[in-house]
Amino acid sequence: MADGSGLPAVKSRYSEADDDRSVSALYLAEVFSEMNAGAGFLDRLSLSEVREVRRVASTMMARPGESIFMQGAPHRGIYLIESGRVRTYYAGPSGKEITLAYWTPGHFVGGPEVFGGGTHMWSATAVEPATLTRLPGPAILHLAKTIPAFAICLIDGLVAKGKCYSALVQMLGTRSVAERLAQLLLILAEADSKVDGERLAVQRRITHEQIASIVGSTRQWVTMTLAKFQKQRLIAIERDSIVILNAGALRQFE
Repeated sequence: MADGSGLPAVKSRYSEADDDRSVSALYLAEVFSEMNAGAGFLDRLSLSEVREVRRVASTMMARPGESIFMQGAPHRGIYLIESGRVRTYYAGPSGKEITLAYWTPGHFVGGPEVFGGGTHMWSATAVEPATLTRLPGPAILHLAKTIPAFAICLIDGLVAKGKCYSALVQMLGTRSVAERLAQLLLILAEADSKVDGERLAVQRRITHEQIASIVGSTRQWVTMTLAKFQKQRLIAIERDSIVILNAGALRQFE
């Protein structure tokens, strides 16, 4: 979609594409309610300000598994997700990866060096076909200096990112792996609740390997622990979903 200037009209596109905006970002956190904060990155801007942002932007298409930027590579700017999902992750010296978050339309990736310079502390990869808008660092700096509302958007976005990664660090530092798995199941069920009606359930779109990368374990451990949860009647593993049988016990799991 484009406005009269021939530029993508992001604000009106999002207002007509509620399904895209309703898909929440995903990461380890104590609560689900604020998980999608920061999704309306440019919502504060007027149409003329959006056009000014788009004037210095370029569009990038990414296939599933395609890298958007790599850990250790120079910062070049940020990428606003228009469609699809993007995974950010950190790889340790041993090569083991931990998923930091899955980001959805309306969020941006590429911080914290939004003005460019320095190197990326983690990597980003498209999980599914994705369309992104790239804003180069020097252009971001110019926009922040000349459009006050854009500077506030940038601050709001960085605040949301800071909260996300602070929540992740707190979970990794204060919860056991089993506790993190229990919390992740609740988060996933909350994200999928509209899909499954009254039942609190995790739709089987996420693999055990992906779960392991989020909680910081192995696929084998996740499979074994889910089986243990089922034996304890905390969950029921079905063909298409994992049904939460005792959400209270999962929330208090130790």
